[in-house]
Amino acid sequence: MLHKTIILSLGLLFLINCNAQKETKTSTKVNVDKNGVTEVTNKNGEIIYFNEGENKFLKEYQMNVTFKGVSEDSRCPKDVTCVWAGVAVAQVEVMGTATRPMTLNLASIDNKGRNYTKSTEFNGYIISLADVQPYPGATEGTKALNGKYKIGITIKKAGENPTMK
Repeated sequence: MLHKTIILSLGLLFLINCNAQKETKTSTKVNVDKNGVTEVTNKNGEIIYFNEGENKFLKEYQMNVTFKGVSEDSRCPKDVTCVWAGVAVAQVEVMGTATRPMTLNLASIDNKGRNYTKSTEFNGYIISLADVQPYPGATEGTKALNGKYKIGITIKKAGENPTMK
């Protein structure tokens, strides 16, 4: 009875391995969501979109990325005149296959005086915030947008001597 179980489990492992090898290994993936927004992910620095709370393992970069949420959104609402354009700060948790998780605060603008950075380096890659949607309106404000945010990030290979953080 024991050898039948071992043989059956080995047979299943071989079948699973054969199926995994049949999958295409393309470096480009194109999706069109229900709103007609095209999402392109590849190694050439194209935008990768995340909904709030979404988690994706990016096989090309060997890292797990989770969009935790927007911690600050002081962007000037549509159809309003503001003194300062404002900023949106997204919290993105990244974890490499050989690193611990790290939460990055990526801002929609670079402003060193206020400690806002649009890009940061992690595990030999530069991760940048490219897009934060939806844009706040004058009537509803940013509180109505909680849970509805969507961000786009780009990931590019860092310089010649990448360092692990």
